[in-house]
Amino acid sequence: MRTQESRARHERYCAEIESQVRKLRDLVTSGADLSATVPTCPDWSLEQLLRHTGGALRWVELNVRTRAKEEVPEADVPLYEGPEPQGDPAALDAWLAECGEMAVTTLREAGPEAPVWSWGWEHSAGFWARRMALELVVHGADAALTVGRAVEVAPEIAADAIDEWLQIVEFVQRTIPHDEAAELRGPGRSIHLHATDTAAEVDAEWVVELTEDVVRWRRGHEKATVALRGPLTDVLLAFYRRLPLDSGELEVLGDRELLEFWLKRATFG
Repeated sequence: MRTQESRARHERYCAEIESQVRKLRDLVTSGADLSATVPTCPDWSLEQLLRHTGGALRWVELNVRTRAKEEVPEADVPLYEGPEPQGDPAALDAWLAECGEMAVTTLREAGPEAPVWSWGWEHSAGFWARRMALELVVHGADAALTVGRAVEVAPEIAADAIDEWLQIVEFVQRTIPHDEAAELRGPGRSIHLHATDTAAEVDAEWVVELTEDVVRWRRGHEKATVALRGPLTDVLLAFYRRLPLDSGELEVLGDRELLEFWLKRATFG
């Protein structure tokens, strides 16, 4: 049963990658300004964001296809930086389509349990299917916000993206301690995330405990030092620092400074 569940999750992630790539390609073919600055990643233009995303798919594809035992250098990935010349929508669209097809085909052929190097807590193709699906969800939101489109994320995927972000923070705290991350730790402080628009089976509530030793988290409804409430997609975007806390239908209850401090300090490392 566990193997069947793992394969079903793996296929769900592969399908999400396909969906997200289609959305990115639609922006390109619908005439979006590729030179526009991405407001949530202001160092990038829209084209740079799309090239980053496609390059990541190609890098993961090569790692998984070769069953890499150590990280494959980006310089070894064919067409990692995308097509030339820049500013050509047709070439960019074709390249993105190929990036998505290559990655999904390789991930499906590998299956979730194939051993592959990763920087994280699991070393498998399944880790990368999930990582890339959720990476594309967040960067898909970046792209949508750039062109003024609504961000739509399936509830189970949005909830999983919050889970993964908390897993990453917890992993970094445990394995790569550094000064800024260490400042998160301390007794008697906690954060509650509460989605207000999901069905009960999604279980879209989280408690993050900032202990003296490590950051811990779990799904659940509990009192906390500060709570962030609102629609699940808004909570996701705010937690990923893609949406200001004062935006839309979000509500902050309790120690707002603690939540703001978390958002500044919780990083990949």
